[in-house]
Amino acid sequence: MEVTTMFSIHRPPGPARVAGAAAAAAATLALTACGSSGGDDGTLTILVDNTEATVDSVQALADAYTAANPDTEIDLELRPGGSEGDNIVKTRLQTGDMPDLFFYNSGSLLQALAPEQNLVDLSGEPFMDAVAETFQEGVRSDDRVFGVPVGNAVGGGVLYNLPAYEDLGLEVPRTWDEFTANNQAILDAGDAAPVIQTYGPDSTWTSQLFVLADNYNVLAAEPDFAERYTANEAHYADTPAAMAGFEHLQEVNEAGFLNEDFASASYADGLAALASGEGVHYPMLTNAITELRATDPDALDDIGFFALPGEDPDDVGVTTWLPGALYLPQTTDDQAAAEDFLAFAASVEGCDAQTEAVGVTGPYFIDGCTIPEDVPPGVAQLQEYFDAGLTAPALEFLSPVKGPALEQITVEVGSGIRSAEDAAALYDEDVKKQAQQLGLEGW
Repeated sequence: MEVTTMFSIHRPPGPARVAGAAAAAAATLALTACGSSGGDDGTLTILVDNTEATVDSVQALADAYTAANPDTEIDLELRPGGSEGDNIVKTRLQTGDMPDLFFYNSGSLLQALAPEQNLVDLSGEPFMDAVAETFQEGVRSDDRVFGVPVGNAVGGGVLYNLPAYEDLGLEVPRTWDEFTANNQAILDAGDAAPVIQTYGPDSTWTSQLFVLADNYNVLAAEPDFAERYTANEAHYADTPAAMAGFEHLQEVNEAGFLNEDFASASYADGLAALASGEGVHYPMLTNAITELRATDPDALDDIGFFALPGEDPDDVGVTTWLPGALYLPQTTDDQAAAEDFLAFAASVEGCDAQTEAVGVTGPYFIDGCTIPEDVPPGVAQLQEYFDAGLTAPALEFLSPVKGPALEQITVEVGSGIRSAEDAAALYDEDVKKQAQQLGLEGW
């Protein structure tokens, strides 16, 4: 996910409540909130992607902060997701035009922002003591820490329609072959698309899930893959377990499992199809549950989640993503005011504000923060993997190497334009650019 993010998978550019996804992409949303102090005009501005989940989460933090600090206004400025949003963030940092705070991915995409040169190091701030070390590793560079989490741990796998599974008597698959059998049963029934894919404009990031969410299975087969990959000693094209994600994307297309409009469908279309039962499986991040809560809350009880299955039925676990974070650019007008807001975001009160506004999609990374007992089925199923210790980080949190063209390459594979073998080799070439920019040894 821009999922994003990042992502890293890019967090989705899905529907923004204020004006709709297309209109919101370049819009500015002013939300009154507050701070004990602010910029030169008493205002803090935060740049965020235009997803429903991000806007609502940051607005919830701003609203709760307002109740305690009524003297400063906080404006949320919206940007699109995906590669377009990445370019906006990089350009505004390079030109010194970044607002007081901005929301962006943790993990590998952060490294591409040259955080040591552009962001304020937060490692010495007292409020960072409450931020879990697991998360700090995802926003660390050169022993400095740069971000405060917004949101929850995220699982990457398959969201699925529970009523469809019940009607067809299907069970959650534990292997790829079982997943394929379920898809064939759905296709044979003729009432729904077995696998939802959404390659429309601003939604190409969704094409990456079969590859990125397979990292648990890659590490199960090749435990040292991340280290060897970072050192340019292992690659997707010469590692069968890593190649599998591309192969799976090719297989679902060739089997005819996809929705007919996959080439033009948007992320919002995909969620709507999943909620209505027009599609049964949507490879996706669990933060999509937050989007559904905002757009179709009645559907939440109909949506489940399972990890992307691999080859071993006795080792089934989920690939996890860290949430995005708020970052403080070195060019902010009022660093003290911005840090005060970050301190609130890193508090139990900040977590509670987010839970009340948008619910939860998994565990928080702030000490003392808890999730409610009565969560949607998809969240409860994700929590089971965490409780059992059956999780592994997405590759972007184990390696700084991620090529910028992955979403375009996976769209080609999922569309039947490029073979899995060619795609893996092409992506191996794509990652070299970033590895060399980062100055990694062996590249």
